[in-house]
Formats: sequence, structure tokens, C-alpha cells
Amino acid sequence: MPHRRTLRTFTPNRLGAALALAALIGLFSAGGARAAEEFTIHIKDHVFDPVELHVPADTKVKLIIVNQDPTPEEFESYDLNREKIVSGNGTISVFIGPLDPGRYEYFGEFNMDTALGWIVAK
Repeated sequence: MPHRRTLRTFTPNRLGAALALAALIGLFSAGGARAAEEFTIHIKDHVFDPVELHVPADTKVKLIIVNQDPTPEEFESYDLNREKIVSGNGTISVFIGPLDPGRYEYFGEFNMDTALGWIVAK
């Protein structure tokens, strides 16, 4: 006896639920498709470059921190609530934001006298 396939009909409740689910999926995929803007900070001779980095306010930002020194450094910011070690000759990524307009301090914990910088969100 051959197997019969039946068509499912959408009742108003099922149709409403299906449309709501499709709208949610579209909303999340549209929001997730937007990538964070990327900015690079270098560490050389225990100094951050640039010392002052300008980023757009109200935007998620990906910081790429490249340590060109052979010794490790710790990227730290009380203002941004971030703390991450960058190995000697290593690279890390740190996501911040969206930030309100303002000036946010960051520093290198292992070389606090020379490794100091600011992120300025405009």
C-alpha cells in the first residue's frame, strides 16, 4: 500500500506563529550581518600607537592589538571594563561598544609609565 502524503493547512494560529517566527529570524539575521568596525592599535617599545584612537560612537568596535615587542603586555581599561594579555609578538582582538560619546582610557599594565592611551568616541 503506497504511503499518502497529506498537505498541512495553516490555521490562523499556525499562520500567525509562522509569520512571527519568520519576522524574528529576519530581524536577528539582519542585525547579526552587520560587522563591527575594526581598528588596530600597535604596541612598540612599550608604547601604544596611536595614543589617541578615534572611533564612531554608538557602534560596536573590534580592536586588534598587535604587540611588536618580544615581551607580553596587558591591554587594560577600567573605563571599557576590559583586560587581556597580549603575548610578545602576538595579536589579540577585543570588542568594545557601542560607546557613548566620550574619552576612554586604556593602559598597559606591565608598563604603566609608558603604555597609555585613549579611545575617543564621537
